[in-house]
Amino acid sequence: MRLLIVEDENRLATALARGLSAEGFAVDVAHDGVSGLHLAQEQDYDLIVLDIMLPGLNGYRVCDRLRAAGDETPILMLTAKDGEYDEAEGLDTGADDYLTKPFSYVVLQARIRALLRRRTRAAAQALRIGDLTVDLGARRVEWAGTEVVLTAKEFAVLEHLALHAGRVVSKADILAHVWDFAHDGDPNIVEVYVSTLRRKLDVPFGRRSITTVRGAGYRLEPDGGPHA
Repeated sequence: MRLLIVEDENRLATALARGLSAEGFAVDVAHDGVSGLHLAQEQDYDLIVLDIMLPGLNGYRVCDRLRAAGDETPILMLTAKDGEYDEAEGLDTGADDYLTKPFSYVVLQARIRALLRRRTRAAAQALRIGDLTVDLGARRVEWAGTEVVLTAKEFAVLEHLALHAGRVVSKADILAHVWDFAHDGDPNIVEVYVSTLRRKLDVPFGRRSITTVRGAGYRLEPDGGPHA
């Protein structure tokens, strides 16, 4: 899943981005309200971590403009302020949750997971594609009841394919949702991860669940794929 952090404290923004990237998220960072609003409007995010005290546009105004435009992306507001009126103002502008600095990174992670669970619950927390089960909440993968252990980034690639099971997903789309906006590495990294997923998901079970559509991308077969 792809997150946007809008935070003007460079050290905090960098630390959050590094930690969340290690958890398998693709993370973009903006350091002022104008840039944050622009990214939020131009890119497709699963969640926005939004500081209130920002240069340019404060977090209240960014949130208000996104909601006025019909953007329902979950927003977790951060602020150094403390008080029920500040919290109420943040929630009234359309934020989904509120966290006061200083905060525990563990608590931030828990809030993010909770907001993402709310967003995905309607679309089914556990995706079942034939014999393959991808549990978005537990971040667990099973094939016919047998657990398949994946790294955070492997899970992120499979998750994106599973959310679009039966449809072709381009390499560029996978890059955009699994790697951050600033990724300037080899785009063939997607092929590397798809190859690894095939070794873990298909080879041990004699299946062909991830197919390559030449010139278009990859497709996770809706029936779990034929036997090899």
